[in-house]
This record gives sequence, C-alpha cells and structure tokens, in this order.
Amino acid sequence: MRVALLTEGGYPYAQGESVAWCDRLLHGLPEHDFEVLALSRGRQQELGPRRPLPANVRGVHTAPLWGPPQGIAAWPGTPRAWARVARAPARRFAECFAELVAALCPGYQPLGEAQPARQADRFAEGLYGLADLAARHGGLSTWLYSEHAVRALEAACRAPGAPRAVHGARVADLLAVAERLERALRPLSLGWYEAEGPGAGELCHAVGAGPAALAGLIARHRYGTPLLITEYGVRLREHYLASAAAHAVPRSAAGAPVRALLAAFQVRLAREAYRRAALITPGDTTARRWQERCGAEPARLRTVYPGLDARPFRAAAEAGSARGSAPPALVWVGRAGPGKGLAGLLHAFHAVRAAEPAARLRIVGTPARGRPDAGYLARCRALAARLFPGPAGPVTFTEVGGADVPTLADAYAAGGVVVFPGADSGFPLPLIEAMFCARATVAADAGAVAEVVGGTGLVVPPGDRRALADACLALLRDPARRARLGAAARARALDLFTVERNVAAFDAIYRELGRTARSAAAGLAREPIPAAGRPGERV
Repeated sequence: MRVALLTEGGYPYAQGESVAWCDRLLHGLPEHDFEVLALSRGRQQELGPRRPLPANVRGVHTAPLWGPPQGIAAWPGTPRAWARVARAPARRFAECFAELVAALCPGYQPLGEAQPARQADRFAEGLYGLADLAARHGGLSTWLYSEHAVRALEAACRAPGAPRAVHGARVADLLAVAERLERALRPLSLGWYEAEGPGAGELCHAVGAGPAALAGLIARHRYGTPLLITEYGVRLREHYLASAAAHAVPRSAAGAPVRALLAAFQVRLAREAYRRAALITPGDTTARRWQERCGAEPARLRTVYPGLDARPFRAAAEAGSARGSAPPALVWVGRAGPGKGLAGLLHAFHAVRAAEPAARLRIVGTPARGRPDAGYLARCRALAARLFPGPAGPVTFTEVGGADVPTLADAYAAGGVVVFPGADSGFPLPLIEAMFCARATVAADAGAVAEVVGGTGLVVPPGDRRALADACLALLRDPARRARLGAAARARALDLFTVERNVAAFDAIYRELGRTARSAAAGLAREPIPAAGRPGERV
C-alpha cells in the first residue's frame, strides 16, 4: 500500500517520541511504501541531523512553516507597502478568505459547545476554495500578505456577534494574525497533490490534527484519499494550555485579539480534520476525550497505544530488585524541568527519610530526551542540600550515559521503586519503561497515568506530598508487594504497550482503509470501517 505520512515538526527531522514512533512504524511495516511529507518548524530543525530512512521510504518532501514565504522578505511597515495582487483572482481570494475568517468570529463557540453547522460549512467552503485557488495560481502567499487579507480580518472582527476579545484588534494585531495564518495555510500551496505527486497515495496518515492534517484534507478534497489521524498529544489541547499561560502574563492583554483568532482557527481546523477523517487513533483516553469535545464521532475513534521496544529492558526485569539497598532506593528518571515534580518529590522524600533513615533517592537525567532546565535542576540540587545537609547525603543526581548509569535500563534497575511525581499531561512513556523493567511504581494521577498503570502500581493525587511519601513508604517496607506489582506491571506492559502490538494495529488499519477506499472507487456502497471490537474499542 502507498501511504503518505504527514508530519509537522517531527520525523525525519528532530529528536523526540513522535519521531521515534514514526521511525518504529516505518521500520515495522516493510510491506507498505511510504512518502514522507514533512513540515518543519525552524531553520535549525531543517539543518539538523535526520533519522536514517528505511528502504520502504520512497521519498522525503519537506516544506517550512517558518520564515517569510519565498519572494516576500517580511511584513512591510506601512499599509502602502502591502503586496499588490491581480484584481480578478484577488476578488475570488477575498471571497474565500472572508468565508474562512468569518467562521472564526460570528457565533464563536468555546471548546466543547455545539458548533453551528453553517459555521463549519463556511470554514470548509473558505478552506477548499483557497486550496483550489492555490492550485490554479501557484500559491496563496502573495494574497495572504495583501491588503485584502487584512480587510477581511478587520471585517470579521467588527461583525455583529464577534467575540469581545477581537473587537479591539488593531492593525498590528491583524498583520500578526495574517502572517500566522499564512504559515498555517502553506500546505495549501505545496506541489504535493498532483495526480502522480507524493500526496496522491492510497492513504494519508497525519501525525496530528494541525497543518499536517491540512495536507491530508487537500488530498481527500481532490482525490478522495482516505485520511487517518494519529494523535499521541492533542495539538489543540496544547494550544489552549499555551494560550492560558499567556493570559496569565499582565502584558498579554495587547495580544488578546491575536490569541483569540488563532485559537479559533485551531479549533475550526481540528474540527474539520476530525469531521473528514476516515479514522482517528488517539493514544489514550485523555486524547480521545479532547477529540470528542472537538466534534470527533465516537464511532470513528479507535485507541491505539504508543509502542515501545521492550528488549533493552529485559535484563533489568530479570535482575529484579536485587541491586537496591535495604530498603531499596527510590529512583526518578526523566528530563529535569518545571512540571516534573522534583521539588515535591524531595519534600516527600524528607518525610520518607524520617521514617526510614536508610532510604535513598536517585535522580537520573536523560539527556537523549531533551536538554534539561539547568536553572530548575540547580534549584533542586540546592533544595536537596538544604533538606539533607552533610557531605554524603541520601540524594544523588546523575545522568544516563555515565559510569554509574550507562544505559536507560540501568537507571530503572538502580532502585526498587520508580517514582513519577509530575503532573505532565502527555502519555507517560517513562512509566512504561519502568513497567518493562518489572519495577513497582508510584505516580501522580495526571494524563494517562492511571490508564497505563491499571492497578499494577500506586497512583496518588498530583501535588499531594503526604500521599506520595506514604505510597513510597508502603512499597519500600513490603518487598513481596513490590515484587508482585512489578511482575504484574511488566506483564501489562508487554501485553499492551509494545512496538509489535502498535505496528500490528496500524498494519490492520491500513489494510481496512485500503479495502474501503477501493470499494468506494469501484462504485460499491461504502461500508463502515471494521473495528477489532465495539466502536472506539482499544486495539
């Protein structure tokens, strides 16, 4: 099967779990041919190293979502310098762009509320109208950098019923929104959609419901190509969290119209992607709930957990907890930074130490997963020195790759209880690694933690230091329970979270979508996509 894999800021460019997942998927499906259509987020990413490509990748086609478009240096400083465009196609552009931006303002509904059908239709009409214009005239950048775009945005912001946040939009705000929309809409102008082009495969598989999915929407619009969307971190949720953080900054009031319009665009684009996708595969229940709130039909949602390679952790699992002290050490593994809960863990360990003077805590950094926050890590070291004074304290800081901890598996094997105190909302991949190592775990109940653990570890309320300390003490004092939970955790991880299971699920999905598409192309009645169980059931 010929599959167009659509990525944004990921494979084959950068490091990160979505990149590793794409890599495992491509290597695990040698019987399928892939064209990788990659959108990059920055110059450094494009110039950086790439992943080695497996033989079944027929080509990699890249395009930037950063910097000014070709032929336009930057936004001009005065309205008189705005780009000039031909009148006839400009009128059609103005009509389509007005439809799209009108859907961002009148009758705007917050996330989770019912979306008027007409609003969705206006966004779709504007979007696909712009796509057709881009195909006929070689792109949209000049128009999106023109006075027509700014006037359409201004009219939408002043229309009756527009959100209060956009009423006061200034010219600078409108220029900023137009520039950001030009970048987000660049996939409409790419040469990926010709009949024999890289985007004309039998299936488009988008990693996320943002601009990458937009490329799949265009292939569906032109050729009826089925669109599959996989999200292991819901882009729209991340956008809302970032927007909420920006609102907390006092100076952010000046950018309120920009944030409101861009958030509305993200909502409309996600809803359109979910509306048109043949199938959506969230990575956990948290992602699924957000997708449902954005209008995804439950019958077209099927949870497919991310898959990890269990082989590197086999030796640690077989070694059991013999390498710990008595009682065994607590260990934290990850990239240090805000949200990881290290300060709370140190305070909780202070209570653990008072009850069990022999207990130790090992904090192990993983540079391969990103650069740690040096300032945050320094504050944690200072807190540890203050809580546990003395030349040989019970808390040690180290990194994977050193003499003490050569490999990631060694990090988990260094303790009998692995602790995850952070409130990160993403999928807890380090927790699965600890489960592969047959380690008992204590984790804060955030994101998909409870779903992943499934009763094989202890889950505590986020930020509750007393509960965290009590859970750690309970496992430190009960070696039989540690061993029982560790064995159950490994069995659960091997059953649900291996790369083999993940790849097999997508292989089956590819074949199902291919059969459905061929039946539709042959003029047969389109049947519902078959599922491994009830609609929405996990694969």
